[in-house]
Amino acid sequence: GSFMLVNTSGRFAGQKAHLLMPHLKENDTHCIDFHYYISSKSGASPGTLNVYVKVNDGPIGNPVWNTSITATWNRAELAISTFWPNFYQVVFEVVTSGHSGYVAIDEVKVLGHPCTKTPHFLRLQSVEVNAGQFATFQCTANGGTDSSDRLWLQGIYVRDAPLKDIKVFNARRFVALFSVVNATKRDAGNYRCMIRTEGGVGVSNYAELIVKEPPVPIAPPQLSSVGATYLWIQLNANSINGDGPIIQREVEYRTSSGSWYDIQPVDSTSYKIGHLDPDTEYEISVLLTRPGEGGTGSPGPALKTRTKCADPMRGPRRLEVVEIKSRQITICWEPFGYNVTRCHRYNLTVHYRYQAGGQEQVREEVSWDTESSHPQHTITNLSPYTNVSIKLVLMNPEGRKESQELVVQTDEDVPSAVPLESIQGSTFEEKIFLQWREPAQTYGVITLYEV
Repeated sequence: GSFMLVNTSGRFAGQKAHLLMPHLKENDTHCIDFHYYISSKSGASPGTLNVYVKVNDGPIGNPVWNTSITATWNRAELAISTFWPNFYQVVFEVVTSGHSGYVAIDEVKVLGHPCTKTPHFLRLQSVEVNAGQFATFQCTANGGTDSSDRLWLQGIYVRDAPLKDIKVFNARRFVALFSVVNATKRDAGNYRCMIRTEGGVGVSNYAELIVKEPPVPIAPPQLSSVGATYLWIQLNANSINGDGPIIQREVEYRTSSGSWYDIQPVDSTSYKIGHLDPDTEYEISVLLTRPGEGGTGSPGPALKTRTKCADPMRGPRRLEVVEIKSRQITICWEPFGYNVTRCHRYNLTVHYRYQAGGQEQVREEVSWDTESSHPQHTITNLSPYTNVSIKLVLMNPEGRKESQELVVQTDEDVPSAVPLESIQGSTFEEKIFLQWREPAQTYGVITLYEV
């Protein structure tokens, strides 16, 4: 047994006296039992008695038990569950209050059996969680507990955690559950289970809370090859911020404009994203997951890339005549959009051919009226009364598609004059006989010559 007597007379507040017990290694359940006495004539407490349990010569931590006023000798138990090969040391501390009186500790004994008034904890296991999750410690104890007992999870260099739930199995066994909520790296460290009963205090071993940061790739994925409806990428996710091991990789891709996005699991370092829209910009990033709840990190940096254009689906449809004149033809067609052009860059040309002066003339013109809901185009400077073959050609950087051909005849027009030098007259007694050549341009079927 050890003995310590502190006379607080003439001491100012905050002075300390210590009684250190030898190092103990506990291979089996035992109990430390001591008597204490705090008294003063004035009735004001002469000081506070704190008890610390220091493990493996580590930091002293917070008191496991304290008291500041008793008028008689009392007895308290320390049920310390720090298991071999770890060792621990019990430190008694008296902190003076500035009032006169006495604080005494006597008969400190290490008993070879469990405490009778205080439960003993079984070995506390370490807990690993991902950042942002709840870390739950299960403190199992041999012994009983009632509603007047105080239970808490004591941290070393970290905040204490309150009791979340208690499950009592019988008079000799209960489990107390403690949660460190929204755990961050700042919460990582050593914790132990504590119970304060009327008869003393139970202290478990220290267990570690390990907080892991979900992994995030440092670099964006890399582009291997591009098609109209697919993108091959290299995940490029070997360098990470956060913690491994990585148990799952996913590719998240979204259109740069609009809200469409998708996530695909990936089991290799390269991946083909298929079923994409042609000539569309996508943002692609990689998601990595480590074991445990909440183990998926936020998306890594994004690769921005655009798919190629695709060959147009078909040529323009329902090419029709709106108006025919002698020297011009206006045509229209069914409106079309991106689902036909398969590209945001394209052009539409009007191709037409006709016979003139014994030779075939072939022409093409760009039509700018492609966005309209009633698209049409007028071909001018044609010859009257001529067959014209017309078709539309839709082109983008990847290919071309043609409409069906439409054959249209321009209207007739006023013929040109009869060539003056071709008029010849033969005169008779009672008549003049005239003959002449056809006009250079008949522009239709000549129905009548007038003299």
